[in-house]
Formats: sequence, C-alpha cells, structure tokens
Amino acid sequence: MGRTLMRYAITFAVVYIAGYLAFRMMQQEVWTGDGKTYVIFPEGTLVLYYFWRPLMYLDGTLTGMAFHIGPH
Repeated sequence: MGRTLMRYAITFAVVYIAGYLAFRMMQQEVWTGDGKTYVIFPEGTLVLYYFWRPLMYLDGTLTGMAFHIGPH
C-alpha cells in the first residue's frame, strides 16, 4: 500500500505542476502600464487561482512573475 500511495502522490504532483506551467505559459500578458509580465487568470477561474496559489508564491519569489485576476 505504501508504494501505491507514493505513486499516486508523485503522479498528482507531476500533473499539478505541469498543468500550472501550461496555464502560466498560455496566460502571460505584458501590461503596458508598468512593463511587467503578468499571468492573467480569467474572472471565472477563481478555483484555479486558489488551487495553484502555493505554486504562484514560489513562482513569484523565484522568477518575479506577477499575477492578476481579470483583465488590466
């Protein structure tokens, strides 16, 4: 049972991170107001915003990426 649980945990982590990275790459936008690149979360996707929030903290700290809900 221990190995099966570990496989599920690793599979979940890989899918979680890969999904975040794919979304991040597709939703980047440079805001002309400050010239920074933002990952824009559409207003109807608050579930994704909170689901990926832990990775967003890490991403913002390591890369300086900013995040925004809805259009600027």
